[in-house]
Amino acid sequence: MKRLDWFILGRVGSRMAVTVLVFYGLIVLAEALDTWRFNSVTENFGFHWAIIMVLASGARWTIKTLPVTVLLGAIIGFIDLKARHELTVIKSSGMSIWRIIRAPTLALLIVSLAISLFVETQTTRLIRGLAPMPPGEATLLTPPGEVWLEQRSGDTHYIMVAEGMEAGGSRLRDVVVFPIGANGERIEGPLAELEGGQWRMPEASIHRTDRAAQAVTDFLLPTTSSAAEISLKLTSIEDVTFFELAALIQAGIADPTVRAAALTRFIKLVSMPLLLTGSLFIAFAFTAGYRRSDKYGPAVLYGIVLGFVVFVITEMSERAGSGGVLEPAFAALGPAFVAIVIGVTVLLYKEDGRA
Repeated sequence: MKRLDWFILGRVGSRMAVTVLVFYGLIVLAEALDTWRFNSVTENFGFHWAIIMVLASGARWTIKTLPVTVLLGAIIGFIDLKARHELTVIKSSGMSIWRIIRAPTLALLIVSLAISLFVETQTTRLIRGLAPMPPGEATLLTPPGEVWLEQRSGDTHYIMVAEGMEAGGSRLRDVVVFPIGANGERIEGPLAELEGGQWRMPEASIHRTDRAAQAVTDFLLPTTSSAAEISLKLTSIEDVTFFELAALIQAGIADPTVRAAALTRFIKLVSMPLLLTGSLFIAFAFTAGYRRSDKYGPAVLYGIVLGFVVFVITEMSERAGSGGVLEPAFAALGPAFVAIVIGVTVLLYKEDGRA
């Protein structure tokens, strides 16, 4: 890159970095207000690990808000260039808007990819080890309270209800099994363990409406679910890292709900650079035009509104994809595609002198 590229990158990149850091500080302060969670981690791991948990949790939320902070920071950076008449001089030299935006775009693609693959992975591992997503959150794939599992294997279809779990869900305690299609039948046992494609209950009792309870040992229930899939279903999808999602998807996930949630989150992490690039294009498109006055308040306000619109659309699409309402690829890539199309369209009109 030439010296001018470094100049533009330094001005715009520094403004984006400051904006992200300001939002990060506010989010950390909000996370620190959760005293119950902070005290729980302090009691179990120590005060310094509680501080790390707050910082990691703030980083996770900051990553989720990057479409807003990047767009707002880019608007501030480009407005700063215009306010100093530096952008006017650059454009009057004959440099196209695509040449101006090249360096920030390349840098943003590299940095966002690193955040998506590595920073997000480390923060997820820290939070999962210190304070995983509590039961009852909206992102959980199972309802709060007891552990509920729907299991299938060929013609065998049943529902498992347990009072507790161990080993990531591979060992269930106080289990009741309701076979689908068997009227009035249920199977109860103190323990169920997942072993080699089947649930084994060392001690069980079969209850039917037309006869007395029957005690059995080593009762087996076939299943197509693996231990990793069970663990994923009984946790929050937010507590699974990018590389773990890749391994699960490659191995195959039988449950359609879990598969949709895993695919949506995986594709969203991969498409984060595209979404942030779209935010950058929108910021430049709404600030690079000619202005007769030096009042930039409306541009900043439009940036905030557009940023939150992008954020809301992204979150709604993710929820729809995780719930199976939308195709995961469409739900994850749709907001990024829309943001890029909007930004590029406005930039093309500006380049042609129509706006």
